[in-house]
Amino acid sequence: MKASTRKVVGFWLLFSLPLLWTVVFLLMPYGAMGMMSFWARKFPLFVPDFQWGNYVTLFSDPQYLTVILRTLKIAALVTVYSIALGYPLAYFLVFTVRSEKLRTILYMCVVVPLWVSYLLRAYTWKIILGTDGALNSALLWLNLIDAPLDIFLYNQAAMVITLTYIFIPFMVMPIFTALERIPPALIEASQDLGAGPFETFVRVIMPLSTAGVVAGATMTFCLSFGDFVAPVLVGGPSGTMVATVLQSQFGAALNWPLGSALAVIVFTLVLVVLQISSRLDRAGRVAMG
Repeated sequence: MKASTRKVVGFWLLFSLPLLWTVVFLLMPYGAMGMMSFWARKFPLFVPDFQWGNYVTLFSDPQYLTVILRTLKIAALVTVYSIALGYPLAYFLVFTVRSEKLRTILYMCVVVPLWVSYLLRAYTWKIILGTDGALNSALLWLNLIDAPLDIFLYNQAAMVITLTYIFIPFMVMPIFTALERIPPALIEASQDLGAGPFETFVRVIMPLSTAGVVAGATMTFCLSFGDFVAPVLVGGPSGTMVATVLQSQFGAALNWPLGSALAVIVFTLVLVVLQISSRLDRAGRVAMG
């Protein structure tokens, strides 16, 4: 067998299984979803067709637009709060904690919750924010209220708190990695040139950690945007998100074509976010270069 032939055979033997997996479990389901989004529903079933009725319904019916905009809003708030909480924590671990052992322990405290059941982590906040939860119990003990309040649960604020708690490790990890890769010599050079701590942070540390912030924001936003459990546990009627609507369309409503059209819109929005993230990352690398 010729060397060129062996290379071709070796290439296909190496990549055939991953390629097959991608086609069967990614491309084919996405293709089926895209085709079904043009089908028509004829109760109680749906039939193959090519029409834009499902997309017209989604963009003309205010309830679907409201849910999509609400989901974008909640995901954006979760991302912003995760940055506000995660960046200082990552900065503290990298630049303030001098002990390598202590830094590792604190970092593991951030990562370990990811090993715990997602449902358990979400349900924890339902217990904390509930009428019989820790927050109401503390307020009653301090005599700040006379009776348990139900305003802490089943609203968008409860969802933002829960999702921020769940997904903040995905923000801390890439920022921590980006900060840890900053050469100490650059920070020392900035200080030798007379820059104070704030100026060093603005001119050196923050630009060099942009890639970590972008990566963390992308993961946090996309995960929050597609979350299903938190809206069910702590969201309530005002916290219905697009994943809940998707589940109802494929479940109780038995309207797979409309659900597929909504899934295509969600998929497209996620791709737009990923494209923006990629552009921001490239722009940051060019600026640093």
